[in-house]
Amino acid sequence: MGLKSYNLLLIFKLLLVFLSVLPHSMSQTEEAPSPAANSCNGVFLSYTYSSGTKLKPTDPTHQPYRFESVLTVLNNGDEKLKSWRVFVGFKNDELLVSASNAVLADGTSLPANVGNGTHFAGYPMSDLKTAIETAGDLSQMQVQVKLVGTQFGVAAPDVPLPENIELANDGFVCPTASLQGKNEMQVCCTKDPKFKTNVTVDEEFLPRQSGDLTIMYDVTRTYDSSYWAQVTISNDNPLGRLDNWKLSFDWMRDEFIYTMKGAYPYVVDSSDCIFGPQGTYYRDLDFGNVLNCERRPTIIDLPPTKANDTTLGLIPKCCRNGTILPPTMDPSKSSSVFQMQVFKMPPDLNRSELSPPQNWKINGTLNPDYKCGPPVRVSPSQFPDPSGLPNTTAVASWQVVCNITQPKGASPKCCVSFSSYYNDSVVPCRTCACGCSNTAHPCSTTAPAILLPPEALLIPFENRTAMAKAWADLKHLTVPNPTPCGDNCGVSINWHVYTDYSRGWSARITIFNWDETAFPDWFAAVQMDKATPGFQKMYSFNGSALELNGVNNTIFMQGLPGLNYIVGETDGANPQKDPRVPGKQQTVISFTKKSTPGINVAAGDGFPSKVFFNGEECALPSVLPTNNSNRKGSTTVLSLFIAVLVFMLVQQ
Repeated sequence: MGLKSYNLLLIFKLLLVFLSVLPHSMSQTEEAPSPAANSCNGVFLSYTYSSGTKLKPTDPTHQPYRFESVLTVLNNGDEKLKSWRVFVGFKNDELLVSASNAVLADGTSLPANVGNGTHFAGYPMSDLKTAIETAGDLSQMQVQVKLVGTQFGVAAPDVPLPENIELANDGFVCPTASLQGKNEMQVCCTKDPKFKTNVTVDEEFLPRQSGDLTIMYDVTRTYDSSYWAQVTISNDNPLGRLDNWKLSFDWMRDEFIYTMKGAYPYVVDSSDCIFGPQGTYYRDLDFGNVLNCERRPTIIDLPPTKANDTTLGLIPKCCRNGTILPPTMDPSKSSSVFQMQVFKMPPDLNRSELSPPQNWKINGTLNPDYKCGPPVRVSPSQFPDPSGLPNTTAVASWQVVCNITQPKGASPKCCVSFSSYYNDSVVPCRTCACGCSNTAHPCSTTAPAILLPPEALLIPFENRTAMAKAWADLKHLTVPNPTPCGDNCGVSINWHVYTDYSRGWSARITIFNWDETAFPDWFAAVQMDKATPGFQKMYSFNGSALELNGVNNTIFMQGLPGLNYIVGETDGANPQKDPRVPGKQQTVISFTKKSTPGINVAAGDGFPSKVFFNGEECALPSVLPTNNSNRKGSTTVLSLFIAVLVFMLVQQ
């Protein structure tokens, strides 16, 4: 071997030795930040479009393309960035298929439509340290989220960049992102000098947040290969509620549920473990005892009969059939608790390797829709000892905050009709108030609902046609052809302005249950912008004025003890010819005008601006009853009141 060849071989060996002793942080695939990051003394964000290809099928009007991009978050500040969140303003009907090192902050599982923009939250690395505390270690200061998805309509040489990118953490301000060439967007976000916080820099965890509903994930015991977690669902909204709640989330590291107390999986199945990596690793484990191995399990509450079961129950605040009431109704029933034993997989076989599930979602029947954020590490929870001993502290705690939202295109689940003493006709629920996906007979989904006689409210919509047409003929009203579709709501509420005098007035509210499911512990609420201060009393319900967000405009009502149960719809006395009979509850409400000078009941002040039933906001009519006379009462409108009383007496 010549001298030159020998020297080249020696240099190559020395290079291999040098590479082998490089620091761990240098051996990562973390890319170096953009040169523009050097001038940023805050949090540097960049979105870089990497590549894209045309996809099938070919569609000139809505052509799909694959895109690959990288979102970079770099902490160049002097404080740790805790639970980072970044908004990416996608604008090309993007369908996101995968995202490394992050999850969607609204709890949506991938793939997901993000065409209106979305928030990303860090996972598994949710906190980004500073250069000062890491000596410039990029693997602890920076995270790069590799995005793969489908976008529509942007073909080469154009680049499908988002509208904007910005840091979503509190206390930061971001200017409009700037373009770097055609493929990259950058922005430097800095601390807002006007932002005030009660969190000190030295605090290890973020403070607990408030929301309509919060979920605590507390690890109470931990072992090398498993841990016990306690999940607490707390309702903090005075008008929020859950019935038959279903809770779901995503395991991110091949975990599975071995056993539970206080709740149960909706599906009991261990086949995914038996035929997956869990079965290979845990060879000696009897998977016949494993409750659930789904990557996204759904958890349901247990019935009250299991509350004292030694195997499944004996957990405080468990086993209520999935009912969580608002704190304004009963604070002792405003939360639900269960425990589960979770088995882990390599490389997390360590007592301190704990990772909560992601992408939480919770819903109920005839309840509001909730959107949940990512789990945020908070200070360990403390549990009081019933015997008086010192509190027990959790090993680790995460908080999930959920807020009531109205999904795009979602329909309400209840509706309201209006009537009054000064008009013989009832303004019914809106056409298709709760959707019109399936109609048994041809009908119009856009025509306004036909005014009804009061007694028509007592029978199902499908039995009202002849009565509605006869009333229209009597009142010289136009009937659309085809006739309007029904409201399709499981619950309807009639608000009737009953009387109006110089010193006070009254209303009557009737709740109809058109579903076969009964409503125990029901509640309703009405918002009346001008009339609430004059509320006096209810005669058949338990009612009280409620202040929300500092505004006294809400009246909360529930059944009296022993009467807080609305039965489901039942057959008529003669099912062959009689229509089905709804479950119903009714009360009269009195108001004084002393506290509300200038109120004009007939002009609209006597009708609610919002109505809620079991936490769900109901659809209101688009018009009010017209005031075509000054009568202080009407014999015709008494028919509904009398008919309801007759039906109640027949049912008893």
